[in-house]
Amino acid sequence: MNLAREDTLIRQLVRGFTRSPLQMNQLHESDTELLRLPGTELVLAVTTDAIVEEIEQGLYEDPYQIGWMTITVSASDLAASAADPMGVLVTETLPSGGDSEFLNELQRGIRDACDFYSLPLLGGDTNFSSRVATCAVALGTVPSGSVLTRRGCRPNDLLFTSGPLGLGSSYALRKLAGDGHDPVPAAEFLPKARLAESRVLRRQASAAMDTSDGMIATVDQLMRLNNVGFEIELPVERFLHQGSAYMAECAEIPTWMMLAGPHGEFELLFTVPPQRSTEFRGAACSIGWSPIELGVVVSDRGLRLSSAGQRLEIDTSLVKDVFYQIDTDIEHCLQRLSLTARAI
Repeated sequence: MNLAREDTLIRQLVRGFTRSPLQMNQLHESDTELLRLPGTELVLAVTTDAIVEEIEQGLYEDPYQIGWMTITVSASDLAASAADPMGVLVTETLPSGGDSEFLNELQRGIRDACDFYSLPLLGGDTNFSSRVATCAVALGTVPSGSVLTRRGCRPNDLLFTSGPLGLGSSYALRKLAGDGHDPVPAAEFLPKARLAESRVLRRQASAAMDTSDGMIATVDQLMRLNNVGFEIELPVERFLHQGSAYMAECAEIPTWMMLAGPHGEFELLFTVPPQRSTEFRGAACSIGWSPIELGVVVSDRGLRLSSAGQRLEIDTSLVKDVFYQIDTDIEHCLQRLSLTARAI
């Protein structure tokens, strides 16, 4: 779902509900819901995500991939809050009398992801329907003095990504624009949430968010929450995932568009105050992690970046609107997307 429209829908859905006095984050301020645990020095991080639209749209068809992503999307939310994983509850909606091989592969994907993220399966629910759908609720804890949210970045903070960007867009483009004769192997898209790396961010980063909705949508959310802008100084070609760069070349589209798709790659986008940058780089290096410095936070709202030797300003709100109807003709979407950038 389009992120701006999803935000509007969420505001409508929660209107009139009583708010917990233990909850620390406001609406949209964090990838997880953060609650103080009375009598402890810990904050509980809770998140839930469902794999429904991706199955409906044909993005996820392989049962192992569906299982892996069921856990990964919620694990990535924990990572954006720098939380230590506690466990996960899983709801599975399955066809009655379904294919046992499909079910075995689905469970294998869930189990492998749980093991990879150290997220024990705590329980869940099973239902039967004509369509497959899954949902996970992940729980974690954060030391009370190390809570990380989407809010907190300021002008002059440095902007980083935990790894190359654009893989989610290239995967989705291939799946949605394919002619059916060149199926995309599910193994090409099994992203890994950055839980281990996120612990480095606890005392270093000023704000963080995962790129589950794509890099440009993530930047737009951070801009609106913090009333800032972003100058991406590193050329797009330097931080774009290799597979995305190849896809852009094959599709004959500008490389920056691979950051604009509605499907992300579950990296972390985060900011670090300049006075903490040296300590941050050292801590990252100590765990064998090489985050990519993209640019800087600025006071003027907007996203500016360099692609193919050209400096561009991107209208992030229009980018999100382009993909509101995901079943819209892809070629038409790309044409509309080109109108969201202007040379500066």
